[in-house]
Amino acid sequence: MFRSTGRKVTPQRQCIFRLLQGNGAHPSAEAVHAAAATEMPTISLKTVYQTLHDLTDLGEITALDVGTGSTRFDPNVGAAHHHLVCRRCGAVRDLAADLAAPELPEGATLGFAVGPAEVVFRGLCPDCRASSEPDPHRARPAAGAAPGAPDGRPPQVRM
Repeated sequence: MFRSTGRKVTPQRQCIFRLLQGNGAHPSAEAVHAAAATEMPTISLKTVYQTLHDLTDLGEITALDVGTGSTRFDPNVGAAHHHLVCRRCGAVRDLAADLAAPELPEGATLGFAVGPAEVVFRGLCPDCRASSEPDPHRARPAAGAAPGAPDGRPPQVRM
């Protein structure tokens, strides 16, 4: 793909291609750089960024902003999918789930040409769930609040 678009296939790019192939961790550019630097200590972060952006432009990977603080790169472009994101460590994983496409009410797009939707589910990955630290994003009941209903559902709030 690189050669067919007039781009050179360098050893640095080949290293990056190898690191991304089948990588389900959705690495950031910095993570790709750190992994590549173990094989090629002189590889620059600029080279990694440029290669990732070139691959994105070619449609070979997808750049994701899933709220982890840095762009993540997804080499799984073959099938539509959604993502799971750990609230604690920022791990991102693919979620193959057939969710019905949302239907937008007429006029709701405000003139935008709307493309496909992606759902991001947030929670705790298995490693973070196993740790003893409490979930920092878990809602805590207000002081004096009644516990949940006997069936485990949260109590209904009346206004």
